[in-house]
Amino acid sequence: MSQRPRSGLAAVSSALLAMSRHLEVRDVLKTIVASARELLDAQYAALGVPDDHGGFAQFVVDGVSDEQWKAIGPLPRQHGILAAMLQEAKVERLADVRRDPRFEGWPSAHPDMADFLGLPIRDGDEVIGALFLANKNCPKPEGGCGFTEEDEELLSILAQHAAIALTNARLYERSRELTIAEERSRLAHELHDAVSQKLFSLRLTAQAATALIDRDPSRAKGELHQVAALAAEAADELRAAVVELRPAALDEDGLVATLRTHIQVLDRAHTARVTFAGRGVKALPSAQEEAVLRVAQEALHNALRHSGAEHVDVTLDRRGSGAVLRVTDDGSGFDPKAIRRAGRHLGLVSMRDRASGVGGTLTVESAPGKGTVIEMEVPGG
Repeated sequence: MSQRPRSGLAAVSSALLAMSRHLEVRDVLKTIVASARELLDAQYAALGVPDDHGGFAQFVVDGVSDEQWKAIGPLPRQHGILAAMLQEAKVERLADVRRDPRFEGWPSAHPDMADFLGLPIRDGDEVIGALFLANKNCPKPEGGCGFTEEDEELLSILAQHAAIALTNARLYERSRELTIAEERSRLAHELHDAVSQKLFSLRLTAQAATALIDRDPSRAKGELHQVAALAAEAADELRAAVVELRPAALDEDGLVATLRTHIQVLDRAHTARVTFAGRGVKALPSAQEEAVLRVAQEALHNALRHSGAEHVDVTLDRRGSGAVLRVTDDGSGFDPKAIRRAGRHLGLVSMRDRASGVGGTLTVESAPGKGTVIEMEVPGG
């Protein structure tokens, strides 16, 4: 390290500072990958976070365009060099990854790679990721690797700090999820207590009115007025609870950021690739934003739990003063008419109700084996 120019040390410092600025896991991963590629002057860089099923919960790349990434296809499995780094927890520096006996090929759209440097990211004894770079931008020695021992040392330093940043981001997200869960539990108890008391009073008052209807109509009429008053109070309690249950993130971050965060969490939690793009959307009336979020959540639940989709794409685009939400999956699809005849709804009724309740529309396009597209349009303010 003593022979590296000061500019190199400055680059390391910048990379570490960049990692420390982010709290969302996905943002931390992207920063790690971009910092590693820039620091070591490589053409490609990637970071995979393993799941418990032989695949990757997350896989972030830098140096590959969005079009290339889509053409490559599903996330890789844990095999070949990637598996070696995860299982054996050792550094791999290769002159040509394609000549390694563990190399198992890659999809046709995958960029061609030769010299390779990869190493595990560890949190104590646990391997929490694999970071690797390919195609060093420099003249290569005959039959040798462009990546040097000094590069390996730099990447090791970066990986150690990456482990800290990634662990902190996970703890932050977990803390936020627990806070939300605790708040929902508190509200559920309050809602249950308040509404249960009102409904109990309603029942007793209605019973009293029934008993008085024949022998004392005047008192029965008074009891029925009380029933109406209690019903109005119960409705007010429910409305207040619904307002309080509005996702806090909507008020704090807005619809686009809230959707993006929600989808990032789903992308980590499921084997399917879940993506989001928000384009030009302005703030909407609060009721419309909440309706859009709820419909997106319901549509995503169906796609991830029932359709067997490998890819789910969510877009939110501006249309006039309003917005259009579109949730598209490549899953098994269904016949909407058959679903209705069978008395099943897959949440479609509630989604349509939410859309119409804010002056919007909802359309569903699906067929067996053809995937599903759910589109919701809201008018804006």
